[in-house]
Amino acid sequence: MEKMKAMVLGNCAPIESNPLKLTEIDKHEIQRPNEILIQIEACGVCHSQLHGIEGDWKDIGIPPSLPTVPGHEVVGKVVQVGDNVTKFKVGDRAGITPLLEACKECQYCKEGKEYLCESSTITGESFKGGYTEYITVVEDFATKVPDTMKPEYAAPLFCAGITAYKAVKAAEPQSGKKIGIFGIGGVGHMAVQFAKVEDCKVIAFSRAQKHLEVAKRLGAIDAMTFSENQEEFLEQLKEKHGLLDAAIVFAPADIVTDTAVKSVKKGGLIVIATVGENPQFMAFEEKTIRGTLIGSTKDMEQVIKICDEKNLEVVSQAFPLEQANEVLKKLKDSEIEARAVLMP
Repeated sequence: MEKMKAMVLGNCAPIESNPLKLTEIDKHEIQRPNEILIQIEACGVCHSQLHGIEGDWKDIGIPPSLPTVPGHEVVGKVVQVGDNVTKFKVGDRAGITPLLEACKECQYCKEGKEYLCESSTITGESFKGGYTEYITVVEDFATKVPDTMKPEYAAPLFCAGITAYKAVKAAEPQSGKKIGIFGIGGVGHMAVQFAKVEDCKVIAFSRAQKHLEVAKRLGAIDAMTFSENQEEFLEQLKEKHGLLDAAIVFAPADIVTDTAVKSVKKGGLIVIATVGENPQFMAFEEKTIRGTLIGSTKDMEQVIKICDEKNLEVVSQAFPLEQANEVLKKLKDSEIEARAVLMP
């Protein structure tokens, strides 16, 4: 069997200990007639992957098994197609989201919400991850990528992009609506732009000055430094902008979620796109708290279409695959401006 190089996680451990090991594993092969084989051009480095690698999310079953090849936002070239494939041909470019496959038979799949499927297969939680050279996927769960999109631009769209798009949609955007985005990194900087496409007034919040500068450059009407001194932070927000119509939370910290809930006016909407404790809020304030998770294949097609037509910016830095540990350490230390991308 042919081999391919991969960064393999054998045991969860702090990223400082270099838990990802460069290894040769069996090259993936097409095993079903509706699969395609993709030669990976780039894989984005997601913050949620860092939590999985370090063992922060063991209590929710992530990663479900070890060893594993991480990486769940993948783009590459189709180099082989199964006998029954009609959506792709050899030479096409394709991308894969964290949803590698779903059953297509349950109520969620039939409702077009296949990302909620109870028996779904997640990219990067087995040997089918993106920190390697090849990957196979059923054609229905891959999305066409225009030849004009560079790999380092396209790859982050398949997690950061779709997560941002879906979260903004969940915030029920409309012209002039005042939306606060908490956490301006790989996902947040895309959300700023999707909200701007909907003509919303975006206020960005982050601890890191460079992230605030990115948000301002991408169209936020203001970018404010987040402070854990909640009373002071809320007072400053009220003085400058009043309470928000809606808030979207990408920062995985309970204090941020709690502050976001309090930043929104009565009857407003809070979208939580991260893992954390259940926030407390007064039912009599009639606020709506909504969770969100990536999106459907149709959502992904919309993300590609909007980014292509509106020329949205993807702030990314490219690194060799072998530097995965170092890149994740940079991400942990907030040294990545928005999204890092690994290229085999």
